[in-house]
Parts: sequence; C-alpha cells; structure tokens
Amino acid sequence: MRVLAIDPAIRNTGYAVVEGAGREAKALAYDVISIPDRLPQSAALAAVRMHLHHIIEQHQPDEVAVEGIIYVQSHRTAISMGAARAAALIAAADAGLCVYEYAPMKVKMAVVGKGKADKQQVAFMVRALLGLAETPPHDAADALAIGLAHLQASDPLKAKVLERRQV
Repeated sequence: MRVLAIDPAIRNTGYAVVEGAGREAKALAYDVISIPDRLPQSAALAAVRMHLHHIIEQHQPDEVAVEGIIYVQSHRTAISMGAARAAALIAAADAGLCVYEYAPMKVKMAVVGKGKADKQQVAFMVRALLGLAETPPHDAADALAIGLAHLQASDPLKAKVLERRQV
C-alpha cells in the first residue's frame, strides 16, 4: 500500500509518501511545504492544496492519512489548523482518495511507544524505522510517523490498538 501522510499547517505542512505494510515500510518522498508569511491566509491555503495535488499526481497514493484535530489553548490557532487540514482534505477528495485520521498521541504511541513523545523523539524513531540517512525536519517527521501509523492500522490484527477514523 502507498499512503500520502499529511501533518497540516498553514505555513509548514509536512508530508510523506510511504509504502509497505505494518512496520515494513519505506519512505518514497517527504518534505515540508513552506508558505511565506507575506501571503494572506487564503492564498497560503490554496498553495497547500495545490502542492498536495501535485504530490498526489506524482506519487499516486492509494490512501491518505492525516493528523486528527488537536485541542489547543488558542481558538485562533485551532481555526488556523482546521483550515489547513481542510485544504489537505480537499486535495485528497479532489483525487477521489479515502482519508483516515489519527490522533497525535496515538501516532506517537505507535511509532515511539510513548504518547507524549517530543518532536525530536519522533524524528529519531522515523529515521531509525525507515533507515533514513538523515533526520527529517520535524513537520516531515510527523508526517512520516502518521504514514507509519496508517500502515500499522491497516493490519487487521492491529486495527483495534490504533484507532483510525475515515473522514
């Protein structure tokens, strides 16, 4: 299975394309879509959607995995994150792909073994699990972790341990 995993944000959306089954996976591509602050939010969201559209065309994933909504202190941050997530969902829907979401703590538990792992621990583990030559940027590492979690959750024996929800 090939999955496009997305850690959505308006200015720095992490993405990864991973392929495999369970913990037997390889990273085909990963990076961060960085949008300049000078662009208004609406243009930034359009750029995120367009970048993801091109990634979908290039890598032809079977499914999309995205980080679920997290609860934050600021309503402004929550709205901003929700908008970025919507841009990602629209890009996937435009391509007719099924989208699954995963809670951040569940992703960390699946990849690191600790639901409150910090970003450095996540980056270290995805580097080790995927045999990467270098540690990926944090947003890309989060996307790689989401992709690994999705591959694990696709295994019927592990589906109950790692909750996923189709959106």
